Amino acid sequence: MIIDSHSHWLPEEIITNAHFFSNAWGDIESQIKAMVEAGINQAVLSYPTTDAHLKLGGLDRLARIYNDNIAKIIKRYPDKFIGAAVLPADNPSQMLDELKRATQELGFKAISLASSYNGTYLDDSRFLPIFREAEALRLPIFVHSQIIDPIGVERVKDPLLTPVIEYIFDTAICVGKLLMAGILKDLEATLIFGYFGGALPFLEHRFDTTYQMLRGMNFVKDLGGLPTEFLKKIYVDTGGDRNKANIDIAVSFFGASHVVWGSDWPAKKDISSGIKAVQELDIPQADKDKILGGNLAQMFSARSEIP
Repeated sequence: MIIDSHSHWLPEEIITNAHFFSNAWGDIESQIKAMVEAGINQAVLSYPTTDAHLKLGGLDRLARIYNDNIAKIIKRYPDKFIGAAVLPADNPSQMLDELKRATQELGFKAISLASSYNGTYLDDSRFLPIFREAEALRLPIFVHSQIIDPIGVERVKDPLLTPVIEYIFDTAICVGKLLMAGILKDLEATLIFGYFGGALPFLEHRFDTTYQMLRGMNFVKDLGGLPTEFLKKIYVDTGGDRNKANIDIAVSFFGASHVVWGSDWPAKKDISSGIKAVQELDIPQADKDKILGGNLAQMFSARSEIP
């Protein structure tokens, strides 16, 4: 079974109020056709982050628009799509209410968060109740890079450098702040970060050696273990990457049980090459199967087992 961990669909009201997204992001029939052609059984629909909330009056209204429309998709195609609910992060008192509505009334099985919101990252106290609820309900949390004012954009705002570099490092900083806040150490919720968790697989040696050096100087607090011990608790997706070497590095760092394949549809439409890259890895077939769908299947089956 192949399950796409990282795909997107947007309703027309969000597309027309966002500055970047075209009608291709609202074409569910094209996505189904591409899934069939690539042999994909299911896909998680998560929010790519847009600036539509600025015109719509806030994330609370956007969340209702998005979740209501995704609910129609998963009701129409229950065997094809899994919904990840958007939450109104700019209205913390409403986040749990919207999560309960999405899971209890609309059929969502996951949560969709951005790596940051106006410079506030997921280590902020407003997200702790969401993490606890996700733990209790076994809801995977899919974290997409923030594309509106990500880290670094105040110094460099470039149509190529911002998405290539700043999106990625906004995700990496998000994970890093969860590490330094001690949240990764204690958290049991399933966190899945897009695009290999930013640059994390390439920073393994630097994290541990720098931490050990700084601890020797009493310059950084005691984390209770090496940074990578806690970083490896998260899950990462491949974000449509077709480079076998990049996926191999992620598997080497996180382990095959914590890497999931994702297409990043419709931003990236060459789905088959990403699947092929996983299939050509020099790892056991059982590990390839985990990456391509087994890990996600286990997450969602664990949720269905809750009494």
